[in-house]
Amino acid sequence: MNTINPRAGQLAAASDLVDIPKLITAYFSEQPDPGVPEQRVAFGTSGHRGSSFDRSFNEWHIVAITQAICLYRRQQKVDGPLFLGIDTHALSRPALASAMEVLAANNVDVMLAERTDYTPTPAVSHAILTYNRGRKAGLADGIVVTPSHNPPESGGFKYNPTHGGPAGGEITSWVQAKANEFLAAKLEGVKRVSLAKALAASTTHKHDYLTAYVEDLGNIIDMEAIRASGIRFGINPLGGAGVHYWEPIAERYGLQLELVNDLVDPTFRFMTLDWDGRIRMDPSSKYAMQSLIALKDKFDVAMACDTDHDRHGIVTRSGGLMPANHYLATCIYYLFGHRAQWGSQVAVGKTVVSSSMIDRVTAGLGRELFEVPVGFKYFVDGLIDGKLGFVGEESAGSAFLRRDGTVWTTDKDGLIAALLAAEITATMKKDPGEVYRELTQKYGDPQYDRTDAHATTEQKTVLAKLSKESIQSPSLAGEKIQSILTHAPGDGQAIGGVKVIAESGWFAARPSGTEEIYKIYAESFRGQEHLKQIEAEAETIVGQALTAAVV
Repeated sequence: MNTINPRAGQLAAASDLVDIPKLITAYFSEQPDPGVPEQRVAFGTSGHRGSSFDRSFNEWHIVAITQAICLYRRQQKVDGPLFLGIDTHALSRPALASAMEVLAANNVDVMLAERTDYTPTPAVSHAILTYNRGRKAGLADGIVVTPSHNPPESGGFKYNPTHGGPAGGEITSWVQAKANEFLAAKLEGVKRVSLAKALAASTTHKHDYLTAYVEDLGNIIDMEAIRASGIRFGINPLGGAGVHYWEPIAERYGLQLELVNDLVDPTFRFMTLDWDGRIRMDPSSKYAMQSLIALKDKFDVAMACDTDHDRHGIVTRSGGLMPANHYLATCIYYLFGHRAQWGSQVAVGKTVVSSSMIDRVTAGLGRELFEVPVGFKYFVDGLIDGKLGFVGEESAGSAFLRRDGTVWTTDKDGLIAALLAAEITATMKKDPGEVYRELTQKYGDPQYDRTDAHATTEQKTVLAKLSKESIQSPSLAGEKIQSILTHAPGDGQAIGGVKVIAESGWFAARPSGTEEIYKIYAESFRGQEHLKQIEAEAETIVGQALTAAVV
């Protein structure tokens, strides 16, 4: 079980802050040992992440990954521009410099931000899709330098191919393997020029991501309804990449939007500490969001986004911070009732560990549910085709179609999720928390939690490949087990773990990619005590399956 740090929710102290000069010095001076697994390039669901302090995110990693991406582009005949964006983490700018040196040496046309140093993940996806619309050749792709909401010492680097969304497993496996070859060869084969030469290269261009994204927002959000309603809403960018986007949005559409925090500081000293006492820009954490929660009565509704602005947090006057699953269900209910141009066959997408409240709301709307493994990449095709109207995951990431039913982004978009909360409040004359409470009266009021349990590396490997037959228990928390999933119902892809479902509750277990733990997701429609029972039995059921498999 997760132990809450006694300082969780309190403002960060000087002793909590990372030494930024030391962090950046380590990025350039420390070299990874490719013989140490933790120091190799490793792509998870959101690219390569690590810290220069651990030799897991250093200059060598970035130049190796970038050269691998250049080779992949050449192999796939991707010869359009590469849209490149960064967030506000301290390691993002050094990584941008490293990437530029390699991209310029490989004659890749790169589009750098023109009006602000920082670019949200969804603005990069939007730019790729906008550029590629109607094209059959000369397609664009992109790189986003971000570790998402992770602590200030973290770095991240992810590739978005021509579809604009997160790269799939086949691509990341290839790039990862090639990058590790470069590391083992001490970067032999990596092309590189000086940063000054790269920035002055004829292949380096400026692109106005901000204006292109802001001007298009009226095609996905009913800005006129928000403006006409006169509602007041607050935005906290949490010091992230969208910090300079919100005021132009307010000015362009005449919104009563207040930016409650415009600070950009790589130590993120303005954050309140997360559950474990660390600084983490997680807009779905009640501990990290204490500063905005304290302002809830000042606004009709308030919102925050994480550091690369692909995740959202919604704070309502009626109930404070909404759990991510609650807001996803509310969005689905609202959008499918207020997007008349979406076809009757447009479906809802969710990950297997998201709330079953989504299933019930979707069924009540008469819509099909498309359930996939954890990872936004599984939604890309459905968004491009316009077959998935709304997609979301329990970690507060979502995207949805334009008002005319065509694709907006194929990556998570925290800005439109935040703005939708304003649209819901303006249109329904009640905030999203009130709307959700009405849904619970019809569909039940589920209790949801995620906990961690210890697992060795061997056990994690076994868990990722468990079969249905591995689960021997006939019941879960007093109810007969109805189904056991090892593959997602929507696309048939392996979920990398197991999901066990009974009538009033379920649990899913998945191994962590970075720690010796596995994650237990659980939900009950029968209250908190029933949820605790599910969680306890989940650990027992999975433990027995792992023991039997290992023996």
